[in-house]
Order: sequence, then structure tokens, then C-alpha cells
Amino acid sequence: MHSHGGITIEHLKQAGLHLDLGPGERFYWYTSTGWMMWNYLLAGLLVGASIVTHDGSPRYPAADAQWRVAADTGATVSGTSAAYVMACRKAGVHPGRDLDLAGLRTVGTTGSPLPPDGFRWIYDEIGSDVWLVSMSGGTDVCGSFVGGVPTLPVHLGEIQAPNLGVAVESWSPDGKPVVDEVGELVVTKPTPSMPLYFWNDPDGRRYHASYFDMFPGVWRHGDWITHTCRGSVVIHGRSDSTLNRQGVRMGSSDIYEVVERLPQIEESLVIGLEQPDGGYWMPLFVVLAQGATLDDDLRGAVTAALRTELSPRHVPDEIIAVPAVPHTLTGKRIEVPVKRILAGARVDQAVNPASLDRPEALHFFEQYRRTRRQGRT
Repeated sequence: MHSHGGITIEHLKQAGLHLDLGPGERFYWYTSTGWMMWNYLLAGLLVGASIVTHDGSPRYPAADAQWRVAADTGATVSGTSAAYVMACRKAGVHPGRDLDLAGLRTVGTTGSPLPPDGFRWIYDEIGSDVWLVSMSGGTDVCGSFVGGVPTLPVHLGEIQAPNLGVAVESWSPDGKPVVDEVGELVVTKPTPSMPLYFWNDPDGRRYHASYFDMFPGVWRHGDWITHTCRGSVVIHGRSDSTLNRQGVRMGSSDIYEVVERLPQIEESLVIGLEQPDGGYWMPLFVVLAQGATLDDDLRGAVTAALRTELSPRHVPDEIIAVPAVPHTLTGKRIEVPVKRILAGARVDQAVNPASLDRPEALHFFEQYRRTRRQGRT
């Protein structure tokens, strides 16, 4: 439950300052009404901009569907998910060449970390002078913690800065701020838009357990970030799904960036699981491109790419082909529910299937867990 005033202030700030929106602008962000980005889109009205709403599939009738909406409506600010940007890159879409996007000055992305290859694609295929606003936040606060600043440069693979009124820091496990190191995303002071309480949580126990257990009195959001020495931020993914091999923490997004450069792989999902014997099992699940086969050559190519571009620790224990990777309705890969399923949870215990785009995809992981356990015994 949120306060009306807090959300209104937050979204006025986001639209007017962090997107630099104002009268005469046309604001388009592809979103479902169940995602907080719908509220974010409506915030364009607070600053006198016109908003563009889109009823339809994000990739129908073709992969460039969202760019066509932006072109047809003359959008000056257009936002989408990082997953859509990477899908366009994979599909060989060329919006800047094929469409009239002359009026588009700003492209926003969120939903998951946008890798450096996504930054390159935006500037190569949309326009070299566009302002790329990558942002990260949460439905929890109905806003973003870090995002765009029109007076700062954009660095490859980095979000420009913490948002105004948000005291974002990166903390080590012992609660100390770190710079140029991976740490927990924390917010050390109240922000304009924070939940007042959880529904059906009268004593606030669940609310405080969700955010304040690790660092009492300090909001821990559950993301791994690097706060750079120049003030920018890199999001590495969820900290509760972060890979940890031999004491070295690794972001799953780093692995996805390398693996999905291979033309034979459409998408991937990596999971790290602590084993009862003290070991660590890290499988990589891949969705193959049409006509591709997961043979020894492809497995070798994946291994070589990860070993060369990242480190030997990033090489998975197994590579398994899957029919699909499940996502939330906002396009996020669901690493944590899959991890729970592989650890033994039932599908209905791990996640609400109604919140996913492909809930049937979870049954593969459930079956794979059973098959693997039978093989071990």
C-alpha cells in the first residue's frame, strides 16, 4: 500500500527531471497495466506531455512492432524492456534505417539489466545522438532508484546516477559502503515513494522481513550493484539468485551477455545451487535458435566464450537445451523460482503461474529435477 502523495511526487520527479519530459513531448512506453511502468507512463500527463498507449503484442506483426508505434506516433521519448532490445538485436532489426525516428530523442529501458551490447545496439541502430536512459527500481516503490540524468554522459553498460531523493549505496555483507566493487543495493534514507505497509500484514512483520532484516533500519532491495567512482551504477541482477563459486560472486547478466552473442542461442538461464555435500552446481539452460543443435561443438563454443571473456569460474557444470525460458509478464527471467524448483519446490510453491508469460515452461525444470535425481540414485 502506497501513499497518493508519495507516488505523485516520485512520478513528477521521474517524468520532469529524470526523463526531461515537458509540454509538446510524446511519451510512449510499452507496458502492461499490471506493471508499475504503466503508472510511470501516466506520469507524462503530470508534466503536460501526451502519452501513447499500445494495445497489442510487443513483437507482432514483426519484431520491430514497438519501433513502428514510436515512428507512427512521432514519439519523442520511447521506452521498452531490456529483453525487447536484446531480442531486436538478435532478430537483426534496423529501426533507424527502416523507420522515420527523426523525432525520437530519448530511449528508455528497464525490467532487467541492459548489457553493453544492448547499449551498442541502441546507438548503432536507433541513432548516435539519442539519449539512452537505462533505469532500475521496483514495483515495491513504484519507481526507480537509479536512472537518467540529462546533464551527465552515458557510459557503456552503466546507469547514469542514483535518482534525486534516493540515497542509494552499494554495501558489503558487513554493512560497509563500497565503490567499484559488487555489493548489495541499499537505500539508507526514506525516499518519496515507499510502501506504507503490506496488505494483510497488520504488525508489519512481513514488510520488515522483506527489506530490513539484513541491515536493520536500511532498505536492502535484493539487487547486486556496483557504484562506480564516477557516480554511475551497474546492476548485476538479483542478489538472491547471484552465482557464488569459490567465494567469488558473479552476476547472471554477465553470463547472458556472452552466451547470447552466439547465433545458435536465442536465450539462456543460469542457476547456482548449493549442494548437500557442500558442492556447488551451476547449470546453464539454453533456448536454441531455429536449426541449431546442442552438440559437443556448441557446448565447446559456449565454454570457450565464457572462459575467455569472463573466467573459468563462469563455465557451467552442465549445458541443457530447454524449449523456453519463463519470464514475468514484464519480461524478466525468473531465476529464483527456477532455483527453488530445482531445489525441490513444487511449481505452485515456487511462483504464481498467473504472473508468467510461459507458465508451462516451468514443468520442464520440474521434470529435469526428477530425472537428474533418479540418475544420481
